[in-house]
Amino acid sequence: MIRIVVADDHPVVRDGLRALFTSLPGTELVGEATDGREAIRAAVVQRPDVLVMDLRMPDVDGIAATAEIRRVAPDVAVLVLTMFDDDESVYAAMRAGARGYLVKGAAQEQISQAIATVAAGGAIFSPGVARRVLDYFTGPPPTAAGVPFPELTARERNVLDLIAAGLPNAAIASRLGLAPKTVGNHISAIFAKLQVATRAEAIVRAREAGLGRTTP
Repeated sequence: MIRIVVADDHPVVRDGLRALFTSLPGTELVGEATDGREAIRAAVVQRPDVLVMDLRMPDVDGIAATAEIRRVAPDVAVLVLTMFDDDESVYAAMRAGARGYLVKGAAQEQISQAIATVAAGGAIFSPGVARRVLDYFTGPPPTAAGVPFPELTARERNVLDLIAAGLPNAAIASRLGLAPKTVGNHISAIFAKLQVATRAEAIVRAREAGLGRTTP
């Protein structure tokens, strides 16, 4: 049996996936999560073969959760199932360690095949995402366009720039008009995407890339 955990903050989506995995032979739904933090906990406690992960969730998002799962439960295969297929989301998920990437609306047969593939150690992408991945690896490096850390969103780059400039979280929140908790969530995502463990490491990486020149 392929043991599965579903992480999605939308009850309707979880209901649909629950019904699907209950009906599929050879699969067993062993847990559900409504945000990234719960997904990490389920990966550690339940040790599923596959964790189906949404990207946009409250508290800890799917990218940061995927990176943490790769660290604390590397045998758990993460299959992203999301509404977003933009380049930022796709590449960030791959860098975080996702083994598959499907867009919501995929047929049941596609989801079933993806579950079996990633559980067996393979990688799978929906057709549109696969074309993006091929273009990414056959095209010029993203840094050729002069954008540092293309895996980060524009807002995350703003936060990282201010971190590298020496601003504390409260000052960053004030500068960007964000809640302190939101700034903390952005920083967690930045650390996961850059694969750094401390603020000092993030500052070094950022300054090497030319960030941190914003006047405090």
